[in-house]
Amino acid sequence: MLAACSSPPEMTSPENQVPTTVAGPDSPLYVIGPGDTLNVFVWGDSELSTQVVVRPDGMITTPLVEDLPASGKTPTELARTLEAKLSKFVKSPKVTVSVTEFVGRYTEQVRVVGQASQPQSINYRDGMTLLDVIIAVGGLTDFAAGNKAKVVRKVNGKTTEYRVRLDDLIRDGDISANVKMMPGDVLIIPETWF
Repeated sequence: MLAACSSPPEMTSPENQVPTTVAGPDSPLYVIGPGDTLNVFVWGDSELSTQVVVRPDGMITTPLVEDLPASGKTPTELARTLEAKLSKFVKSPKVTVSVTEFVGRYTEQVRVVGQASQPQSINYRDGMTLLDVIIAVGGLTDFAAGNKAKVVRKVNGKTTEYRVRLDDLIRDGDISANVKMMPGDVLIIPETWF
């Protein structure tokens, strides 16, 4: 008998497939994270306008305002906070904050580990799919077991693993295997055993 050489059954039941929809907002708002570069524009006061990088501790320093928490806020929330802080020094300040270079928090990234050509963390973009992620990491190595890959996702505080079919998507062009990714997803691509 060759039972010792057989492969384990594929995880194809519906509960192990990546959901095509996820409860929550259709378009998640970007949340500032350490390493992001911000353009802070104070209308009518160029001396207070500046470009800053969010420090590893999540704080920024601008003219007149030191050690201000930025990580975890949206650009609009940070702008309102800056307006409140600057109002001690400037009459009715109007502030705009824009993110010019994105790094983001880990919860706003998609991380790829294992047998990707260039494993890395990728900034999540609205509407990102599995194919987008694979293109960003340069594809799979020759040793990747693509159809045994899985997405680890946290939904409502519960961590769940979903099997994805990378070989079917990339090598066979099966577009039904192109699932939607979410911020905070981890794609694990195992090595094949010959």
